[in-house]
Amino acid sequence: MNLLFIGDIVGRPGRDLIRQGLAGLVDRFAIDFVIANGENAAAGFGITREIGEELLARGVDVLTSGNHIWDKKEAIDYIGTEPRLLRPANYPAGVPGRGSYVGRTAQGRAVAVINVMGRVHMPPLDNPFTVVLQEVQAARERTPIVFVDFHAEATSEKIAMGWHLDGRVTAVIGTHTHVQTADERILPGGTAYLTDVGMTGPHDGIIGVERGPALARFLTAMPSRFETASGDPRLNAVVIDADDASGRARSIERIALTRDALVELGAPSEREAPVR
Repeated sequence: MNLLFIGDIVGRPGRDLIRQGLAGLVDRFAIDFVIANGENAAAGFGITREIGEELLARGVDVLTSGNHIWDKKEAIDYIGTEPRLLRPANYPAGVPGRGSYVGRTAQGRAVAVINVMGRVHMPPLDNPFTVVLQEVQAARERTPIVFVDFHAEATSEKIAMGWHLDGRVTAVIGTHTHVQTADERILPGGTAYLTDVGMTGPHDGIIGVERGPALARFLTAMPSRFETASGDPRLNAVVIDADDASGRARSIERIALTRDALVELGAPSEREAPVR
């Protein structure tokens, strides 16, 4: 089974990349199931019902999120009615929405997706390392294919989660920093790991926003209004090949495509070989 995980979709530039290239990407890599982090899809901050439905209609099977999930007020109602939109499972009990979902491929094979959020330099939620084990146990009763989006800031915390879940899940892929890392590997227990998948959106700004206001905040420490950047749109993603029976990952491949390369589906020479 081939899983595609698309890094944080940022604003309209990110959504346009999905519209322009997702179908071709699915064909090119023979993708069976598509997961995307959508917490920045609405002008860079949060998600709306309209945008969520658009992304799901274009072929995304499950949307994960993180600390920006509540930035648009309407998400509170939307997440309660759309099980394919996840918020981190380690939010306290009683928070709207859910932290995991089991979907099915076109062939009827089950895929579990779990979303948890780190605590280092992040909001003080419940312990993700204990909560995720509960979610994994429940998921594995339904399918051996279990994907985890770990939305966290600290590299150390993400690596720790990879080792924590090695052999228990198919993949642990990090989100949140919007910068794709180059440390993809298959851990000894068969879990695919990448510290951060990166972002799908404008790469000529500072992690998706216009450079001017972001620089002003660093220079003056004064509040600045952030607007989504627009130039150099790129798609960051990862493809994981998993064994259907065991759930172990067989390979992991990073993807970083410009808009033109995405539309053209890229030349083979521009793509890195998968790690096995």
